[in-house]
Amino acid sequence: MKWNKFLTVVSACALSVSLIAGCGNGGSSGASGANEGGKDAAGSGGDGSKQVANGELNVAVFQGGYGREYWDQVIEAFMKDHPGTKINLTASPKIAELVRPKIVAGNPPDLLYIAGGDNIPLLDGLIKDKALLDLMDIFNENDGSGPLKDKILPGVLESRAMSPYGDGKIYLAPFNFGVLGLWYNKTLFDEKGFQPPKTWDELFAMNAAAKENGRALFTYQGIYPGYLEEVIVPAIYDLGGQKALDQFFNYDPEFWKSDVFKQVWGNILKFANEDNGLMKGTVALNHTQAQTAFMQGKAMFIPNGTWFEDEMKDAPRESGFQFGFLGIPSFSGGSVKAQSNIEQIVIPAKAKNPELASEFLKYIYSDESIKLNAEKSKAVMAVKDAADLAKPYISESTYNVYKAVDNGMELVNGTFQTVAKGSKYNPKDDVYKAISSLVNKQMTLEEYGQKMYDMYTEVSKELKQAQ
Repeated sequence: MKWNKFLTVVSACALSVSLIAGCGNGGSSGASGANEGGKDAAGSGGDGSKQVANGELNVAVFQGGYGREYWDQVIEAFMKDHPGTKINLTASPKIAELVRPKIVAGNPPDLLYIAGGDNIPLLDGLIKDKALLDLMDIFNENDGSGPLKDKILPGVLESRAMSPYGDGKIYLAPFNFGVLGLWYNKTLFDEKGFQPPKTWDELFAMNAAAKENGRALFTYQGIYPGYLEEVIVPAIYDLGGQKALDQFFNYDPEFWKSDVFKQVWGNILKFANEDNGLMKGTVALNHTQAQTAFMQGKAMFIPNGTWFEDEMKDAPRESGFQFGFLGIPSFSGGSVKAQSNIEQIVIPAKAKNPELASEFLKYIYSDESIKLNAEKSKAVMAVKDAADLAKPYISESTYNVYKAVDNGMELVNGTFQTVAKGSKYNPKDDVYKAISSLVNKQMTLEEYGQKMYDMYTEVSKELKQAQ
């Protein structure tokens, strides 16, 4: 893959843990545990497996589109390989609600995998409170084949998403890696001879073809407008490069007076304003409703990520439907771009067993775990060669999305700078949720831009005062 390009973009402003990543599919909480004997013995077991002292661990994970089967099985494998350990697992789509009281009480889980839009504020709070364990020793440790950090995709550990304080230290560990952009029905395009659009002009020109084939041009997960990030972030980079992305993510109010803002958000409005541009009722739909409508042939394009196919494997669809990935077109005819996101795993600073949590985190990066994750979750981890390790377990179309980067697709991402402690603002929510008012014509583009300008001004002022 073209990781050199990934490095130049991501190392400066890395990976948004999207509210889209692994949408909730219902869930439960439960516990896995066994082999309680021998907790106080450290060293090697008779079979050569490693024992860990004080071996009880509490793990809490987001259960979304990727499910929980991977976690159940990797925990079972770890306990088998580490006799004398016991891991208790809590898994839920609303994991933040379950663990927040424990964190407030000073009794957090030992290891957390946090994703899903409703849960991310909890992770943001842990970052703001500097309540995460420094993971540098884990990634610097050499297991004989080199330090773990050399196994991670280039630029990821140096990014703000993993090193949020700019001090060169790693506090968040990368997990599943997604590629996000626009999707279409490949069967329809192949049968009709349509070419996936490479520019925005070409995309909007397909409105006539969409209408002829009984569908709107575009839909999105209406009550979760954060999905539009997948369109917006690559488009910002396409027009304004790293400078514009830095303005956007670092709260430069002048971004909201720029031509980049006007053109990028202007495209979103164009979908809403053009006849047949936006599927009727879009704004009132949740993610599964909008995605099902798209698969049933009611819209030509929808934003989503590489978990899309597996998440919707049981959803109804039009005859012959095949997932096709477009990425995000260019304004000027340059390379097609796509957003990437990497989910994160953390060890709270107040974890009761950070040593065992560290051992388990390292285990997650083993080739066996990477393959197991692909088999059970259909996910690809943010490590070198993970797509090829996952190939036997993921669909051809999903594999091809990851490999599309080899053919010139650029990966782009960024994440908002952490706001000052005690701030009333949540910029990610403030920026994207207000888009619904634009689409519903309750706010003009100028009014939206001024609202964001004022918010950025206040956030920037708070950050300066906190220094």
